[in-house]
Amino acid sequence: MCGLISSTFHLGHPERALKAFTQWRSSWLSREGWCAVIALILMAIYGAGLVFFGARWGLIGFAGAVFSALTVFTTSMIYTQLKTIPRWNSPLTPVMFMSFSLAGGALLAGQVTWAIGLIGVAAAVQIVLWLQGDGALAGSGTDLATATGLGTGGTVRAFEPPHTGTNYLLKEFAYTVGRKHSLKLRVISMVLFAGLPLVLLLLPFSHLLAVVAVLSHVAGALAARWLFFAEAEHVVGLYYGKR
Repeated sequence: MCGLISSTFHLGHPERALKAFTQWRSSWLSREGWCAVIALILMAIYGAGLVFFGARWGLIGFAGAVFSALTVFTTSMIYTQLKTIPRWNSPLTPVMFMSFSLAGGALLAGQVTWAIGLIGVAAAVQIVLWLQGDGALAGSGTDLATATGLGTGGTVRAFEPPHTGTNYLLKEFAYTVGRKHSLKLRVISMVLFAGLPLVLLLLPFSHLLAVVAVLSHVAGALAARWLFFAEAEHVVGLYYGKR
């Protein structure tokens, strides 16, 4: 719910947010909105049954779980479809999103056996995605020559940057992370997201250890998500000599 509300403030005209729901045939963002709203309604009904009537309405709960998963998938496809960001434009991107959500869900639900396996899977997928993503821009064949369409006349180089000062594009699409810092953050993310929680889950159960495992997992997932955006390498950076 908080995500849906906050996303409306990204629109130039927040009062037109409802119009986003009309583009479901072509827009993954619109599909995400529909899935999220349906999931929230279904899970609210299921929760009301548990709290006020002491009843488990299994069919509603199952449908809510399906739409919750679809919400995560549609969110991932918003990024996966972007050919301008080769690191994201990979079948592994939705796999990563889904594996993270399932692992975190199992952990929060106290399903220790499932959590151990799913956290391991999510960690493996994230590592493969990092390794694949490191060469994605170079492997895409996109460079300043193809970006400008001037490659047939010889070597293309920028005479000067398009702007003398910073701008929105540089802040949002040409952000760069030093290789040394990137590697350090990846290690920190993996230790917090998978390493420490797995060790704690294998120990005899304790409420304190469970809380630490959840907090560590969430912190590591947030670090991985920050890297997901910070390492994006949008091709617009080619015009600024950032790639």
